[in-house]
Amino acid sequence: MHHPWRRLTPVLICCSLLLPLLAGPAWAAPPLSRRAETLMEKTRPRLERELAAHGLHLGAPIFIRIFKIPATLEVWMRKGSRFTLFKTYPICCYSGFPGPKLHEGDWQSPEGFYSVPASRMNPDSSYHLAFNIGYPNEFDRQRNRTGSSIMVHGECSSRGCFAMGNLGMEEIYLLAYSALAAGQEQFSVHVFPFPLTDENLARFRSSPWFDFWKSLQPGYLAFERSHTVPEVTVRDGAYVVQEPATRFALAGNGRANGGGDGGN
Repeated sequence: MHHPWRRLTPVLICCSLLLPLLAGPAWAAPPLSRRAETLMEKTRPRLERELAAHGLHLGAPIFIRIFKIPATLEVWMRKGSRFTLFKTYPICCYSGFPGPKLHEGDWQSPEGFYSVPASRMNPDSSYHLAFNIGYPNEFDRQRNRTGSSIMVHGECSSRGCFAMGNLGMEEIYLLAYSALAAGQEQFSVHVFPFPLTDENLARFRSSPWFDFWKSLQPGYLAFERSHTVPEVTVRDGAYVVQEPATRFALAGNGRANGGGDGGN
């Protein structure tokens, strides 16, 4: 006697093998240590009050912009369909001068478009708390730029990183951790020498990095126009910025991400 279920067995096996492929990669929470958890719980009440005053909440997606001049880090948070500026933090210390990082040990902080998934959060940093911004990204690697462990971290010393001081970093870390824990796949970190307006660029026209800074300007202006984070890819060794209305028109490009001289 033939049993119908025997005919279904190969189909069931095939379907079970396909399920992991259809489901896609599993979501991973950011790493957590007891010390980081204690620091975040201490920071949470104060930060929640500030967020509420802006109509914001912990867990909302974030976006970070860093300007070497005037040494500030901005945390933007999504409110509705756009991002709104929550807070501007003074950078306690960064390395080098305006211009990109070129190689390991040059004591220079990078510039460009980076991103931070959960795996780059470091709750056990020897610099209080930290996350790796993802230098070198694809653009950097295509130019043979080297370096590792470029962080945004606490304390006030830098070997290529952006040191925020401990109190500022506790807030930034909690905002980043909460966004990732709530499901944000990664948050973007855009690092500029200064606000890339036409007027500012004209002041630095004689700089050897003028052309490089001009290549960053479309990413800066795209966010200024829409307050939505543009998709930045790398094509033929150049950054390509896709604003929200057109970002799906260009396909097949890799993100400008990468993996991080500095603190850990």
